[in-house]
Amino acid sequence: MSHKIYRIKSFEIIGPYTLRIEFNDSTYKIINFESILEGELYGPLKELAFFNKVKLDLEIKTLVWPNGADFDPETLRNWAKYESILQKRAKQWAESTI
Repeated sequence: MSHKIYRIKSFEIIGPYTLRIEFNDSTYKIINFESILEGELYGPLKELAFFNKVKLDLEIKTLVWPNGADFDPETLRNWAKYESILQKRAKQWAESTI
């Protein structure tokens, strides 16, 4: 099974929890992350000010947050393929902390 390598060229915060991301293959994705922000790693990103501290890691060419949260650029590039899986996991994480 092959895993295509994508790199993020740039991003822009365009709304609450929403980023416009440009990839090295000249495609763009607009992603709203709000529905997947649960659990130990992604839960802290629910604080909007913390979410907005996102940076482009210039070495590995992906988005990173100060707590170490990140995403594989392939996941971001093909978000439609992964979004429902990530939402299910977020729901499980949220329910496990009740």
